[in-house]
Amino acid sequence: MLTMAKLKHVLVIPFPAQGHVTPLLKLSHCIADYGAKVTFVNTESIHAQVMAANPGLEVGSDRIKFVAIPDGLETDEERKDSTKMMASILRVMPGHLQELVEKVKKQSNGNEDEQISFMIADLTAGWALEVAERMGIERAGFWPASVSTLALVLNVPHLIKGGVIDNNGIALKNDLTVISKDIPPYKSNDSTWNCPEDPIMQKVFFQCISAIPLYSKRSNSFICNSFHELEEPAISVIPGALPIGPLIASAQLSHLRGSPWNEDSTCSKWLDQHPTQSVIYVAFGSMTIFSLEQFYELAHGLEQIGRPFLWVVRPDLTDGSVTEFHDGFLQRVRNYGKVVQWAPQEEVLAHSAVACFFTHCGWNSTMEAPSNGVPLLCRPYFGDQFPDRSFICDVWRVGLGVDADENGVTTRHEVRKKMLAVLGSEEIRANCPRVKEMARKSVSEGGSSLKHLQSFYDSLRVLVVPVQSLRLYYVVMFYKIMYSQSV
Repeated sequence: MLTMAKLKHVLVIPFPAQGHVTPLLKLSHCIADYGAKVTFVNTESIHAQVMAANPGLEVGSDRIKFVAIPDGLETDEERKDSTKMMASILRVMPGHLQELVEKVKKQSNGNEDEQISFMIADLTAGWALEVAERMGIERAGFWPASVSTLALVLNVPHLIKGGVIDNNGIALKNDLTVISKDIPPYKSNDSTWNCPEDPIMQKVFFQCISAIPLYSKRSNSFICNSFHELEEPAISVIPGALPIGPLIASAQLSHLRGSPWNEDSTCSKWLDQHPTQSVIYVAFGSMTIFSLEQFYELAHGLEQIGRPFLWVVRPDLTDGSVTEFHDGFLQRVRNYGKVVQWAPQEEVLAHSAVACFFTHCGWNSTMEAPSNGVPLLCRPYFGDQFPDRSFICDVWRVGLGVDADENGVTTRHEVRKKMLAVLGSEEIRANCPRVKEMARKSVSEGGSSLKHLQSFYDSLRVLVVPVQSLRLYYVVMFYKIMYSQSV
């Protein structure tokens, strides 16, 4: 009997933050290139940023339809209040998401191909999985950080019960936390919800994190932006883990930008003017905020190193005005330094001129740098960036971390010392190409991530039998039955 395959209509919903939106945009584009219809759901504020950062992008272009639902907040100032933001999201967004799915169904006029039949939800927006389950929609969770941190998060109830942490995520013991004998132990300050510079934010993060084990029960699979060879021990202890990364390998398929800031298009040309492995790239993500003192120390450190550098300085990178200092700094480093508001990071890290990446250790950055063979200098800010640093420095050995003084400040002397150490390390220089090759193989023909991605694609296919084939089938079966009875 003849059969045909059709693809499910996939709804994708990230947590409203750039580090969550960006990898899901890449995954969505992969799914759309496979032929599936994708509806990408952002909050209204993030939706506006994505549209502004992608001039000429149509809301329904590239087989991805971009839609927005309210987060219940009125201003960006309110969104900076993490407590207020999380409470509003949980109160408002589930209902709006359900209304969206019902609206799509109504507009389909009974055409099942148009109706939402599969949902991919960020696990930190796990309430969306509950909506999908309630509406009978197939679903998969997406984890935007390392698989190792997911293993830790899923064990939070056991850590509380075992007296390792309290109900606010505060470590009660200074011992190393062991999840599995094969996974390197987690340090007490390497918790995924760690935020030493903002205790209130840490409490909110932990509340969000502690809900994930419950949300995870709404899905049988967890798509992860990692690859088997990099995190095999953690992947082995999470049933349903589906590592398909590094998603950087799929970035060529997507021109979409998730950043609220316009990328400086002159970065690549500026890098072209410099020798191979000569430039220090400095970027601390979309959420890191420095004190004025810390900002000055970092700037002086880069100045003292005296090597070419490309530094991303967001308008909101500091908690105060640095205009006067910044103008003088730019004048002093004008012959070897370039400062931009935002950079096309994947293009920068793929450029042969880049020698090192001074980073906050967000997971996207952590995947992008080693996948391009670039060493890292690590200065985490909050959350999973701390365990990422440990893996970078202690497990994969592709970078070093900077330390803070007694006041919590990383000094210019520390920056200079550790940067020179990274650039001069033979061990790091040998390990980076090795990890880069592992990443390349994982997404190549026969590679582990490509196999997992194809397996996920297969779950999006629905086999259907054309009407004419059904008629032929029933005719054949009728004659078979009649023949068997006559015999």
